[in-house]
Amino acid sequence: MTTANSSGGPHTPLPDRHPTLRVVPMPSDVNYHGDVFGGWIMSQVDIAGAILAVQRARGKVATVAVNSFVFKAPVYQGDVVSFYASLARVGRTSVTVDVEVYAQRKLGDEPSVKVTEASLTYVAVGEDRRPRPLPE
Repeated sequence: MTTANSSGGPHTPLPDRHPTLRVVPMPSDVNYHGDVFGGWIMSQVDIAGAILAVQRARGKVATVAVNSFVFKAPVYQGDVVSFYASLARVGRTSVTVDVEVYAQRKLGDEPSVKVTEASLTYVAVGEDRRPRPLPE
């Protein structure tokens, strides 16, 4: 169930699973309006997606594509930001990971807000940094 709010987006319950990554933005992560830089969010999404890709590849991966990235609501300094990654596609050498991002405002005084959705593709690489087949 979602409901409207005044904090930048509809209230959304957190997914019923453990987040892949959970981070709190710091003062150095915000612009002069108090919003977290989109580039900071993008880097955290890439980290969360890579965690799952590394687990599936059982080794080193490289980000090869950002397939989509949608900013739905702002993130503010002090929000608890949770990143939920899931495998969307597994190929011979690559995996596509979907990442959903939620912000909990004011340390849980308000329900969470879905702030970002993204899809990234990673390729498994060997020690020579060349693509390698994914393990079964």
